[in-house]
Amino acid sequence: MTCSHCVETVTRTLREQTGVHSAQVDLKSGRAVVGGTDLDVGALCAAVEELGYGASAGARA
Repeated sequence: MTCSHCVETVTRTLREQTGVHSAQVDLKSGRAVVGGTDLDVGALCAAVEELGYGASAGARA
């Protein structure tokens, strides 16, 4: 991601996914924090990858 538009696009895409209640994307770190119930991490990563960005699962709280 290189700009605030990228952040907005990824944030919107994540928030549209099933079970997502919140999504915060940080441009500087290139990371997203997603909250929700019964999240399909693979589907979240795939949705971001469809936008042309890399994605991988990180730590889960």
